[in-house]
Amino acid sequence: QLHLTTSEKNELARSLEMVQNQLQEKESEIKRETSEYKDRLLQAEKEHQDALTEANRKNEVEIEACHEKISSLEQFISSQKLEIEHLKSNKEQLNNSLKEANQALGELLKTKVR
Repeated sequence: QLHLTTSEKNELARSLEMVQNQLQEKESEIKRETSEYKDRLLQAEKEHQDALTEANRKNEVEIEACHEKISSLEQFISSQKLEIEHLKSNKEQLNNSLKEANQALGELLKTKVR
């Protein structure tokens, strides 16, 4: 009986040791996988942050280019308004000159007819 009990105890001790070894292996594997996932997550976060930074930089460059374009267009519009005013003034002067010339022509024609 003692021999049988000692044998069972030894068998149970081996089984316990095997289970403990398996648990340690599983724990090591889980720790390794967790570490890998953390590394991958950190890498993904870094890539994401780098992409965001680059996108923001490109957007800022584009916004600056748009501001410059707007400024340029505003200057162009302003110069065109001045040109329009100048042309209106010239048109007014030409219309007045044309009226005067037509009046003078009318007077000359009246004089010629008499």
